[in-house]
Amino acid sequence: MILHSVEYGSDNPGDPVVLLGSIASTTDMWLPQLDALSATRRVIALDHPGHGGSPDPDAQPGETSMSDLADNILATLDELGVEQFAVVGLSLGGALAQYLTATSGRVTRAAFLCTAAYFGGTQKWHPRSELTRAQGLEPMADGVIGLWFTEQFRDTRPATTAFYRRMVTSTRGVGYAACSDALAHWDFSGQLKEITVPVLTIAGAEDESTPPATVQAIAEGVSGLVTSVVVSPGAHVPTVEVPEQVNQALVEFFA
Repeated sequence: MILHSVEYGSDNPGDPVVLLGSIASTTDMWLPQLDALSATRRVIALDHPGHGGSPDPDAQPGETSMSDLADNILATLDELGVEQFAVVGLSLGGALAQYLTATSGRVTRAAFLCTAAYFGGTQKWHPRSELTRAQGLEPMADGVIGLWFTEQFRDTRPATTAFYRRMVTSTRGVGYAACSDALAHWDFSGQLKEITVPVLTIAGAEDESTPPATVQAIAEGVSGLVTSVVVSPGAHVPTVEVPEQVNQALVEFFA
């Protein structure tokens, strides 16, 4: 499958930076980073299957794996003429970034944001897969937004919060369910040591989904040189809530 992509800074030198977002997000979650990084780098953001402009997955329920999702990413980058690349991944995108960094031989630097080497297994994700496949994202939207942003952000930025809630509900149920199926069987704890390139980890101080200790476990498990940053205030999507802090860390890492 070829995924929907947006691209900026195509005339800039160096390996492109590929941005992989959270489940239930689109490339719009990366707007502050697309602005910041495209000043000096070619930057490509991708939508997961059944998210944003990407086609719906055609796999049967329970069949989608992290390897399948990664293959879609590599096929899309092949289509765009990209061989070596740096990667930035958040949540599901961070899990995929771990997998690609360890297995593809194509990643030169990796930033893992608000993510985990293990996301709770089948008990957490199979019910979500069944729910969203049947009813879409509306039943889960408020809970997702509650994890993405701190209460203070939601209270003071109601229009922005509403925009991202619409992003969540725009995700097709079959797309969320397929990605849930992949996360249900995700446990990369024993393979983190296979990541040997330079790594940046970014955690949100108020992130209840992947708290700083969870992200730090990735930093301690990889074999490459690691820089770790905790941003505050910040829940699960600090790329939107505190973009200046996230952008500073990314720009310095990719300089």
